[in-house]
Amino acid sequence: MPTTITIAGITKTFGRAGRQVKAVDDANLVIEPGEIFFLLGPSGCGKTTLLRMIAGFIQPTAGTIHFNEKDITRLSPNKRNAGMVFQSYALWPHMTAIGNVTFGLKVRNITQQQRSERAEAALKDVQLSHLADRKPGELSGGQQQRVALARALVIRPDVLLLDEPLSNLDARLRNDLRDEIRRICKEVGITTVYVTHDQKEALSIADRIAVMRDGKIVQAGTPMEVYRRPTTTFAASFLGETNLIPGTIDAIEPTSGVATLTTPVGVIQGILACHAKPGATATVSIRPEHLRATASGPIRGEIVSTSYLGDVAHHRCRVSGGVLLHISEFAPGPRSVFSGLVALAVHPEDAVVIPG
Repeated sequence: MPTTITIAGITKTFGRAGRQVKAVDDANLVIEPGEIFFLLGPSGCGKTTLLRMIAGFIQPTAGTIHFNEKDITRLSPNKRNAGMVFQSYALWPHMTAIGNVTFGLKVRNITQQQRSERAEAALKDVQLSHLADRKPGELSGGQQQRVALARALVIRPDVLLLDEPLSNLDARLRNDLRDEIRRICKEVGITTVYVTHDQKEALSIADRIAVMRDGKIVQAGTPMEVYRRPTTTFAASFLGETNLIPGTIDAIEPTSGVATLTTPVGVIQGILACHAKPGATATVSIRPEHLRATASGPIRGEIVSTSYLGDVAHHRCRVSGGVLLHISEFAPGPRSVFSGLVALAVHPEDAVVIPG
């Protein structure tokens, strides 16, 4: 049965009195059985520290971690039954692929026949049976990553921990392996915690995401929830590109939660991210793909530059107050509506009003 991970009040402080830094600050999460859960944030936000506390490599200053009902906060790593894939893969260079996969079974006193059967099955799961006798130096980066994944899974861990496993690969290979990692984790049915700073990685693989900043979890939810309904300007800007426009809330429709704001670029309506009152300052988050050209839109400006990328064109539009808005046009044709002087609008469902 897959494992539930419960993280309660986890804090990690480094340094001495007077010069202490909270790498992780009062983290609280429940990661559901069989879930692929992402810790997402910039370098130094505390995501890897939190992952290493789950693994047992770092002891927390405060708080508890449970695997199901078992408190594993102070257990050594080898007693947690957690498989980990490191950013560097950490493969033994003198061993073959199957030798690396088998190694973890040897230290667990698994019989030779069982070791062979389970290692062969693990390599088959990652589609590397035909390269079982090659050493890491004879494998590509993507193949080494698969060996590391097979080695973590072959011990049949309660949880799988992944620390930026695709960061050393080129962009095209990362795209190919995203689906592969999700497929394997879902087929095995293992609870997975995955650390990354790559927003596309998180959006394409995760069941849920926790966005971290300065040691704190600023928002957690499904990829669509965090992308479509960010609750902070940081979450809005970190998970994908967005336009952030300051303004003042004039009115709030109580039934729909739609707020009307006066902004430097015009009057905009959007869904409130959290409770606020008329008169409060707020920021409107509008994704570039949600701005559309209309005959009489409330936002008026001029397209100042366009980057054509084949399947999408990125436009920059200068509007009132010298504000630059970013617009994404999918499947652009030779006669784009986004040229010269334009009037823009956004549906209230596609704009998020973040108070404060």
